[in-house]
Amino acid sequence: MSWGTELWDQFDNLEKHTQWGIDILEKYIKFVKERTEIELSYAKQLRNLSKKYQPKKNSKEEEEYKYTSCKAFISNLNEMNDYAGQHEVISENMASQIIVDLARYVQELKQERKSNFHDGRKAQQHIETCWKQLESSKRRFERDCKEADRAQQYFEKMDADINVTKADVEKARQQAQIRHQMAEDSKADYSSILQKFNHEQHEYYHTHIPNIFQKIQEMEERRIVRMGESMKTYAEVDRQVIPIIGKCLDGIVKAAESIDQKNDSQLVIEAYKSGFEPPGDIEFEDYTQPMKRTVSDNSLSNSRGEGKPDLKFGGKSKGKLWPFIKKNKLSLKLGATPEDFSNLPPEQRRKKLQQKVDELNKEIQKEMDQRDAITKMKDVYLKNPQMGDPASLDHKLAEVSQNIEKLRVETQKFEAWLAEVEGRLPARSEQARRQSGLYDSQNPPTVNNCAQDRESSPDGSYTEEQSQESEMKVLATDFDDEFDDEEPLPAIGTCKALYTFEGQNEGTISVVEGETLYVIEEDKGDGWTRIRRNEDEEGYVPTSYVEVCLDKNAKGAKTYI
Repeated sequence: MSWGTELWDQFDNLEKHTQWGIDILEKYIKFVKERTEIELSYAKQLRNLSKKYQPKKNSKEEEEYKYTSCKAFISNLNEMNDYAGQHEVISENMASQIIVDLARYVQELKQERKSNFHDGRKAQQHIETCWKQLESSKRRFERDCKEADRAQQYFEKMDADINVTKADVEKARQQAQIRHQMAEDSKADYSSILQKFNHEQHEYYHTHIPNIFQKIQEMEERRIVRMGESMKTYAEVDRQVIPIIGKCLDGIVKAAESIDQKNDSQLVIEAYKSGFEPPGDIEFEDYTQPMKRTVSDNSLSNSRGEGKPDLKFGGKSKGKLWPFIKKNKLSLKLGATPEDFSNLPPEQRRKKLQQKVDELNKEIQKEMDQRDAITKMKDVYLKNPQMGDPASLDHKLAEVSQNIEKLRVETQKFEAWLAEVEGRLPARSEQARRQSGLYDSQNPPTVNNCAQDRESSPDGSYTEEQSQESEMKVLATDFDDEFDDEEPLPAIGTCKALYTFEGQNEGTISVVEGETLYVIEEDKGDGWTRIRRNEDEEGYVPTSYVEVCLDKNAKGAKTYI
């Protein structure tokens, strides 16, 4: 099968076909180029998507990613980022191994095609020139033969005419001989040119054209093979990244399998555990015995007597506690967070203090490393004075040492608070653990003393339900007046301070370890006891900080929590 023998007369069609083959190759190059652009765009979109959902550094969102499910999501995003990188690899490899290679090959192919068809046209022009020479020689031979015949006929006519002179006959005979010789010469020339043309024509159709068409055939077959190889490379580029993409997907599956719901549940406990015990049972208050009646947490006493009727909030409120709650809420909203985190529940406070101690230790280590570096530099200056003045580092060294001392003092302060909290917190296995009492900004006894009516705010402090806050707003003025004008409550017992407590928040009172005070309102299950030192000093202290002894006539007996 050869184009030279089978398609010897299809020069123009072969020229069109080979141009079509080059167009197909260029179309394939364009296809691959657009594929690389799609891969790059896809990789970019995947990277942007991964970046969009990454937690922001030093933000509250970053703290939430301590849970295993969130960590798995982060791993998913990281693997997706690597997955995007593989699509970039696909784009780069296709561009370098297919597009660049084929573009160079197309240019070479065009040059080779141009050269082959140039040779073909040259051979065509040569055979056409030979053909024209043959036609010219043939026409000249034909013309000379006719001229020779006419000269011969004229001679014979003159020779037969008796009236023509002998000289005229001789002249006619010579003319006939000349024409005959010219015809013979034309015949010989025509015969020679014909033989030459036949030879050239044989060479053209059996040698030149087959050779040229064979080169064109080989060129076209190489183009086809090259296009097939490019398609294989196209598939191979994709196949090369499949193992890595598989690893990315395996990483996502592994991250998903690493999710531990029990661990996440424990982290929730550590994040929000207050350290308080649930409130105890509410004692029965016998209203049939007025002499033994204590202040009820289900009604609001009117200390002014006949002037005002009893005011109630759904049968659950206690009037004199509302101003204290309201002020505490206001102070929390203003962001007045104590330095020792005493506004937090014990467990949360311990975590915050531990975190602060760790941060201070890191800062101390950083300053110490800086001091060591300065000291080494000073030693170098002492050994090589030309490098610098050692005295110039003394100020910096003293400043760093001063910073270290300040940080150590700060650390000791927080470590003392931490030791205090850890000393107040019993072991986790103990059932009868004392409440911490360090949660200074916690609300005092709530209007119904039930845990169901408290809500935990995001910062760990307690807030009353919205319905109770609405009721408080309606009668806040009357309550403030009543609380300010209320006569001192009678003492219902005494208490002894087991630990020193610094009452920093409004409504609390400071006590010193071993001090004896009067109890004017016992703990209603919220962890606070109201005490009095003298007529002008009274407030709340954590119940776990005092040992309470109630009078016999008062409700209850001696309690020790």
